[in-house]
Amino acid sequence: MRIPWQFLLAVAAFVMVAFVAAACDDEDERPTAPELANGVLRVGSDIAYAPIEFFEVGSQRPIGLDIDLAEAMADWLRVKAEFQNMGFDDLITALQNGEIDVIMSAMTITPDRSQEIDFIPYLNAGTGILVAAGNREGILALEDLCGLRVAVQGDTIQVAQVSALNEGACADNQIDLLTFSENPLAVEQLRVGGADAVLADDPVVVNAASLSEGRLEVAVSAFEPAPYGIGVRKESSALRAALQEALQRLIDNGTYADILEEWNLTSGSFE
Repeated sequence: MRIPWQFLLAVAAFVMVAFVAAACDDEDERPTAPELANGVLRVGSDIAYAPIEFFEVGSQRPIGLDIDLAEAMADWLRVKAEFQNMGFDDLITALQNGEIDVIMSAMTITPDRSQEIDFIPYLNAGTGILVAAGNREGILALEDLCGLRVAVQGDTIQVAQVSALNEGACADNQIDLLTFSENPLAVEQLRVGGADAVLADDPVVVNAASLSEGRLEVAVSAFEPAPYGIGVRKESSALRAALQEALQRLIDNGTYADILEEWNLTSGSFE
């Protein structure tokens, strides 16, 4: 029996469409994890650390590097990023307890933290020293902090840096360490004369100086650089792999570079 050519053409077209659709499905496939099954990535963050994460002036809308990057990664994974604002020193406990899925909060990767949770590195940042305009104390290096009042946010790498100084170079002339629950409170202590300097991540120090209308300045910048990491529970291996792939895709397609440029953080690029 002869088969009409029109029928053969239709079958060929159908097969071709099916093949293309299957190929597209493969290209559009995204990794997943149990934590993403409800379509939401719960991100824990201390949203008071501009320009990394902070609330837009006059609103409760979070903005900043970590916010943009988390949303871009979640979008690629076809889920929604939901941010939970909490104290920095509560973040690891909240992650381990399952209250959040990941930490994105300018958290420096350290050996101690890496014993508790896993990290995906995404930005290099050092520490900076913020002082009142004029740098009355003549602070040009870490050792110049000996005998001074230094304000920091609690449970940060800067606490460890001051402790190391007090055990070493400043052993005979100890730094008076003043800790605060949020970095803006530490900066305010400097602003009103209750501290001689603030130690914080360099991007945050630069941002605070730029917004101070000339009242504050950066005395020392970007020493002891170390990577920020996205914190993930050690047992969340599938989620960690999904986030690593999402981050790499953003690096490959230029989105990562665009986000860093938006927040003037290209010097910390992890590409």
